[in-house]
Amino acid sequence: MPVTLSDIKAARRRISSGITKTPCAESIPLSEITGARIFCKLDNFQRTGSFKERGARNALLQLTPTQRKTGVVAASAGNHALGLAYHGKLLGIPVTVVMPDYAPLIKITTSQRLGAKVIVQGRDFVEARALADELSVKHGLKYIHGFDHDDIIAGQGTMGLEILEQVRDVDAIVCPIGGGGLIAGLAIAVKSLRPKVRIIGVESEATQNFAAALKAGKPVMQSRRPTLADGLATLTVGANAFALARKQVDEVVSVSEDSIALAILRMVELEKTVVEGAAATTLAAMMAGKLPKFAGKKVVLAICGGNIDPAVLSRIIEGGLVSDGRLTRFTARISDRPGGLARLTRVIADSGASVKNIEHDRAFSGSDVSAVHVVCTVETRDRKHIAALHRALKKNGFPLVVTK
Repeated sequence: MPVTLSDIKAARRRISSGITKTPCAESIPLSEITGARIFCKLDNFQRTGSFKERGARNALLQLTPTQRKTGVVAASAGNHALGLAYHGKLLGIPVTVVMPDYAPLIKITTSQRLGAKVIVQGRDFVEARALADELSVKHGLKYIHGFDHDDIIAGQGTMGLEILEQVRDVDAIVCPIGGGGLIAGLAIAVKSLRPKVRIIGVESEATQNFAAALKAGKPVMQSRRPTLADGLATLTVGANAFALARKQVDEVVSVSEDSIALAILRMVELEKTVVEGAAATTLAAMMAGKLPKFAGKKVVLAICGGNIDPAVLSRIIEGGLVSDGRLTRFTARISDRPGGLARLTRVIADSGASVKNIEHDRAFSGSDVSAVHVVCTVETRDRKHIAALHRALKKNGFPLVVTK
């Protein structure tokens, strides 16, 4: 039997004692930059940082006594593993997870810390799933699919019930699509109660599992491509999830990797919250002008997770600052005599910019031993400020050799 509103309501009652009802407040700064009235459903506030806890707890609570004793196994890029690990520990159920080799380190180590047995193996989700299936047969473990199991889909749908209570006159809900479990459950819940609410799916251009399935009329396997939205890189949408969601989802759009990176930066900077790539796709779609019809409308963004590797986050922030014109790098030629560097930094300071780093490059500065190249990384306000800084440097006798 397909998942119904009754299943989702039952799941909500079942999991209520162990799941956080996350905030869904209006964001003034995000509304200003998108033109819509933006509300963020912050499921990155769950204990393990993602919506996956909803389905994981719902599935674990419906195991038989024998299954609870033997344990469960799953293939996961991270968040499903975290949800199973955490709630398995709370419920005393052994959990084994197989993660593909691209799984973020933070998700691997956190799953281990929460008590799961973690095996990192497989170039993609399909190979990780094959090993998980072997372990299921060999050790009698119950396999819990991360996005295509009825209990998982029903659990994820509880987010939709909460959204309707928190934003009663919502016009649209924008939701990431990877395997399809979240958007399937959310759409069933929302459309059953408020059929006029628009459900919009967002994919990375590097994944597009749902779009490919729509074109083919059934789930198809996609080739693996690098993406910041690793949580969407399931290679295919679930057959069950697709059958449920295709009838309920009103539109699907895709966003570029650069858009995702910029959305992560904007969430940190404006909303003061850390999100992973998959979660940022919803804001990316709004910022990129993919959904202009919702200008002035009440739009909820499903912020589905916050488990991003700190090293990746650091690179994204720096890249975003460069894109915004708030961080720039140039190479200038200065005198290698006392006072040469001081003159350069004085011009930079007088221009209102701030030096972040300076490196001398004597080896490649040419035959004039009285001069040296210096590579400067400088903090600026915007691209106009960069242009003004360049003009000031040239005016004061510091021609730029390289500009970035």
